[in-house]
Amino acid sequence: MTGGSRGIGAATARAAAAAGWSVALTYRDDEAAAADVVTGIEAAGGTARAVRADVSVEDDVLAAFAAAEGLGPVTGLVANAGIVGERARVDELTAERVQRMLAVNVLGTVLCCREAVRRMSTRHGGSGGSVVLLSSAASRLGSPGEYVDYAASKGAVDTLGVGLAREVADEGVRVNVVRPGIIETEIHASGGQPDRVARVGPTVPMGRAGLPEEVAAAVLWLLGNDAAYCTGSLLDVAGGR
Repeated sequence: MTGGSRGIGAATARAAAAAGWSVALTYRDDEAAAADVVTGIEAAGGTARAVRADVSVEDDVLAAFAAAEGLGPVTGLVANAGIVGERARVDELTAERVQRMLAVNVLGTVLCCREAVRRMSTRHGGSGGSVVLLSSAASRLGSPGEYVDYAASKGAVDTLGVGLAREVADEGVRVNVVRPGIIETEIHASGGQPDRVARVGPTVPMGRAGLPEEVAAAVLWLLGNDAAYCTGSLLDVAGGR
């Protein structure tokens, strides 16, 4: 899985390992956080490996999948790595910011999907598998006045999930999308809004922000055999927002 060192990614890596998956997780910068996730998984009797990778760099993606194959056949992908920028209107955006946003959130996800299909699809000699893409409720809300560019990148992830699901449905590969809402993770601080959970959480219909573990549970359900007849689904985990 990509982006597995913190937040939703770390929670999903732990849940996947607890469910019996061997987990290869990527991180971009925080090696110590990734190592902590791996150590925790191994202490609980699971198998995990951390690989440094920037998903917008093709060679990094290839190396990450090669490392994952060292744990066994690749039968699942959770494409979670993503970035958000600081609060800005569209008329304040720079080309560099948008290019980086699309490179990580869209290109990176496409590259990971490509490599997963090459390994899982029966068309390529694989035995099938499951792909779960992490999008955001922002893809349907638009995030006006905050980060429309991020919302647009996640709209692309939604479309990728639906299109790829239909493309490989008869090749043993399921593809689904999870769209979290306001979740208690560090991504808000990285976008310059460390108070966002406290500020927006109470406005959610359920009256609170979500937990990474609640998103991870949805991801694990779609990843596993209990969701065997689900593909092309967009699952909101957003407290009614």
